[in-house]
Amino acid sequence: MTTATTGSTGTTTAAASGTWTLGDLRINRIGFGTMRLPQEGAAFDPDAAPRDPDRAIGVLRRAVELGVNHLDTAAFYFSRLRSANELINRALRPYPEDLVITTKVGPGRGPSGEWLPHAAPEQLRGQVEENLRQLGRDHLDVVNLRIVGADPIAERFAALADLQRAGLIRHLGLSNIHPHHLAEALAVAPVVCVQNMYGLGVRPECDTFVRTCGEQGIAFVPFYSIAGPGRTAGTDGSAAAEELAAVARAHGASTAQIRLAWTLHRGPHMLAIPGTGDPDHLAANVAAGALRLSGEELALLDGLHRRAG
Repeated sequence: MTTATTGSTGTTTAAASGTWTLGDLRINRIGFGTMRLPQEGAAFDPDAAPRDPDRAIGVLRRAVELGVNHLDTAAFYFSRLRSANELINRALRPYPEDLVITTKVGPGRGPSGEWLPHAAPEQLRGQVEENLRQLGRDHLDVVNLRIVGADPIAERFAALADLQRAGLIRHLGLSNIHPHHLAEALAVAPVVCVQNMYGLGVRPECDTFVRTCGEQGIAFVPFYSIAGPGRTAGTDGSAAAEELAAVARAHGASTAQIRLAWTLHRGPHMLAIPGTGDPDHLAANVAAGALRLSGEELALLDGLHRRAG
């Protein structure tokens, strides 16, 4: 990882987290997840109040000012008034040359927010084109096939590989997968990233898979790395274990920042995509990329991680 980097105002930027290359796209390891941008409160709640669009647009623009050049989104991130993709479009077009937008296909939601059956291979082109339309782009940088369940994925991944050869997609990834899915996909086309639920104390049984991705040069992009088991509802307070709180105090940081820093310390291939609708939380998340944990602190936190499992 690189040494801490600050902008002209002295604020820590995403460059402090170091960089990784998704295929041929170089990004800072601290990115931004847009799941919560369209609404207040829990994501995917059909009754959630839509977020003020000017505030959401302001957060996106501030993220780019802070050096964030990796956004995670999906066409199924929407409230009853607006979608994350459309907010990105309004906030950032014309897009910065170094901005990488990663999106997901597979699941879908109806107009009222209800989840639809997973897309069949022949439906994936429509989902890709919907992301293109909403984002106002002629191709997508990275498309993750999001999986629901353990069924084979080769046919669906092959459909995306066809769209990649057609020029609609630059790179392919996977989301919410089981380890066997990665081998199945790699037999079809290269995979640049895996996006799975993971974090300090969350799914320690996946540690081996995290290392496997790194050994193969594949980015691992954890979601809910701050919220943990609380998922879309946010942290449930269990993160306030004394060991974690003590490390946070030693760095003058929050426990959320220590969680992000621990994630990045799991390997140079680990990325982070914390999301927020609050500009102060955004700056704190980006600043977490500059935290350097000692060997003793990492050993303590690794033990906490294992015990939680």
